[in-house]
Amino acid sequence: MSHLDEFLKLADDARTRVPEIDAAEARQRVADGALLVDVRDADELSATPAIAGAINLSRGRIELKIADAVPDRDAPLVLYCGGGNRSVLAADSLRALGYRQVFNLRGGLKAWQQAE
Repeated sequence: MSHLDEFLKLADDARTRVPEIDAAEARQRVADGALLVDVRDADELSATPAIAGAINLSRGRIELKIADAVPDRDAPLVLYCGGGNRSVLAADSLRALGYRQVFNLRGGLKAWQQAE
């Protein structure tokens, strides 16, 4: 099994615990007050900016920074990355930290852009 296969297996396992939503539902949740969280790294943000209104908490540091950025563990959060795999892992971590309304944008930024 390759590293990529192992990563995808890990992401698929996280999907069993994290609700995923499509771009239309993500837009509706944001309109209703959910916070968009971009978990991509700085170099990715340089190449493709975040969705308007999103905060950036990179996948590598989200567990360390989330309490300062979002102290309310009942706040609705919609996480995304480029394609939806790293964000589902981050969402799974946030749920383990006690955040109760965490959703993953299925297909990530690509899906959001295609739905525009």
